[in-house]
Amino acid sequence: MERDARVQSAITNWAPRFVANGIDVNDFTRVTNSIERWDAWCQTWADCGAIHEQLGADAEASGYYETAGEHYFHAAMCYHFGKYLFVQDPRQLRNAHEHVVRDYQRALPYFLFPGERVSIPYEGGSTMYGILRKPWHTPRPPVVILVPGLDSVKEELHVYGEDFLRRGMAVLAIDGPGQGEMEFEHAMRHDYEVPIRYAIDYLERRPDVDARRVGLMGVSFGGHYVVRAAAFEKRIKATIENCGAYNQLENFRGRPQLSRDTMVFRLKATSEEEAVKRLEQFSLQGVAGCVEGPLLVIQGGQDGLVSPEHGKRIAAEAGANAELWFFADGNHVCNNIPYKHRPQQADWMRKQLS
Repeated sequence: MERDARVQSAITNWAPRFVANGIDVNDFTRVTNSIERWDAWCQTWADCGAIHEQLGADAEASGYYETAGEHYFHAAMCYHFGKYLFVQDPRQLRNAHEHVVRDYQRALPYFLFPGERVSIPYEGGSTMYGILRKPWHTPRPPVVILVPGLDSVKEELHVYGEDFLRRGMAVLAIDGPGQGEMEFEHAMRHDYEVPIRYAIDYLERRPDVDARRVGLMGVSFGGHYVVRAAAFEKRIKATIENCGAYNQLENFRGRPQLSRDTMVFRLKATSEEEAVKRLEQFSLQGVAGCVEGPLLVIQGGQDGLVSPEHGKRIAAEAGANAELWFFADGNHVCNNIPYKHRPQQADWMRKQLS
């Protein structure tokens, strides 16, 4: 089968991420083997998501709630990976997005660590949405705010959250401007300390978590964001940055076309030229050195989306506060070797927040 170049690009660049973040490897193989043209990508994944939705509903009706939660989660991930880069058809993207939010919310009560969808007041009277999950074995736990990247969403960070929860930390996964539930009305913004400030303000109003001990973890573009946020939001105690770009403008031209199109869309730009101009603000030069708390930088040596030099520059500028975990065999976000860094980063964060 001769695939559309965009289909092959999605498979080549992101296959390990699908499996590491919740897609069954059998679903991945079956779905991607059936897609020849990019125009069919979103709908084919939606068809897979619909199968899991029905299996979840059947299990729920029979009182098999653990099974229902598993299927609803798989459904949410299928819909998400159908729409994550599918910006050429906003109608399909929006429809799949609504399934992501709804299916994950249906799964929330049935997880080993259940959660709640929370509404966080945001500037201009708007709302930022998050998923708060707490460890049932720890009273007033510290909280790790999980930040998605350019084409990820709060729901995709579910598996990351499990590691923190098992170690007695709560997690608040958010969609910031240009992400998930905020991608339709809000453009991406370089000053991500603003949404983080609103998130911490919200946590401070909750008596069931310890907002004096808040950490950040961000992946890909979210890695860039958390370094920026930690530099200016001094309530952050520790930060984990995974494969974020030091300078997003420098990184833009080398990304696959699918990724560049997505960045234009989520910046609310009308062209690549306009996106390039806006990306001038997305740099950590003179910023990374302002991070006062511990900073863990995770970087893959085989990263084909963000040059490994970006992670090294972030760590170097942050200086003594930074610790660099460089994995020579790691791809983008080191999704091909999650066992080498995900449990270990949770151990690192628990130590910092204890």
